[in-house]
Amino acid sequence: MNYYKTGQFAKLANVSERTIRYYDKIGLLKPSFVMENGYRQYSDLDLLKLQKILSLKHLGFSIEEIFPMVMDNTNLKESFDLQIDLIEDKISHLQSLKDALKRASQTPDLSWNMILSLVQLSNEETNIIEQYKNAKNLNDRISLHEKYSTNKQGWFNWLFNQIDFSKVNRLLELGCGNGKLWQENRIDLRNREIFLSDISEGMVEEVRNKLGSDFNCIVADAEKIPFKDEYFDSVIANHVLFYLNDLNLGLKEISRVLKPNRILYCSTYGKNHMKEITEIVQNFDSRINLSNHSLYDIFGLENGESILCNYFSNVEKYNYQDSLEITESKPLIDYIMSCHGNQNEILGPRLNEFKEYIEELLKNNGKIVVTKEAGLFVCRKRVIQ
Repeated sequence: MNYYKTGQFAKLANVSERTIRYYDKIGLLKPSFVMENGYRQYSDLDLLKLQKILSLKHLGFSIEEIFPMVMDNTNLKESFDLQIDLIEDKISHLQSLKDALKRASQTPDLSWNMILSLVQLSNEETNIIEQYKNAKNLNDRISLHEKYSTNKQGWFNWLFNQIDFSKVNRLLELGCGNGKLWQENRIDLRNREIFLSDISEGMVEEVRNKLGSDFNCIVADAEKIPFKDEYFDSVIANHVLFYLNDLNLGLKEISRVLKPNRILYCSTYGKNHMKEITEIVQNFDSRINLSNHSLYDIFGLENGESILCNYFSNVEKYNYQDSLEITESKPLIDYIMSCHGNQNEILGPRLNEFKEYIEELLKNNGKIVVTKEAGLFVCRKRVIQ
């Protein structure tokens, strides 16, 4: 193992000493050890960590987003594989942009459609990074539930069993995510059309790769469903409705594409769902909000029935009994860092400190018990006489 002073380390990595000192100051890249005289000593392992930081920064990730990615103790091969995948996506995007610019330069009269295509293609690189973040965040959230849920049936198996497939010829799932509902639960697809949709192109591509051609995987917005009236026998919206920009518009669209008297299955959370995790992070730093909105206030177990009754009839609620008993720090921290709030900005520079805080809680209590409050509404499209 080789060791380097700050100046040597910076020169070796072809970055400024100021950059190295800044990463040290914010806690992103600490030296392997500090000598009694205050001199910092960086190691070959620190050099590998710096390489990952610089690569992710070049690919478009912010410092706050890089923190949990470099704190994660993935092995060297996994680290390189991640960077290779992202770089290949970037190369593919740049090649497409280059080809489009060549075509445009050779076209005497540029149309507005071609100009618009160039603008959209130029912005696509940002979408690639966002799609990676969305997929990773979703997988981190699912992983915590799979590993520590006390109800071993599992949410997706339970949800699948609530769906009556006996009269389903066409079914649409809105916000299918990574397709988890269908990965282990298979049905006879003969004489059936199953459409799995998500607003994220990256998610749809992941589902297509995992499930193959048996399912129709499409990019679609729940507020503008691209199907004709009364097309589906059932629609599934699993933990989706509270994310819509316009919930009423989304429900109108779902009602529009459902056949009369056919069924919507929509799940959501209650106000006590995962409350202990919120308490844990706010006890550590009261500025942290894991979500910019209280999802259950938009569409939750408490108000869901009254909202659905405006568009559907025979609304029934089914509660899923479960809790989490967490015994390790890393999956919990990954879950917390995957949330939609300001936690990356605040926790990023203090991630090691936060990890020690979580591990102290586990040491004192043996486990962290977390309330889960989730359920399903089943309702029918109202028949207008």
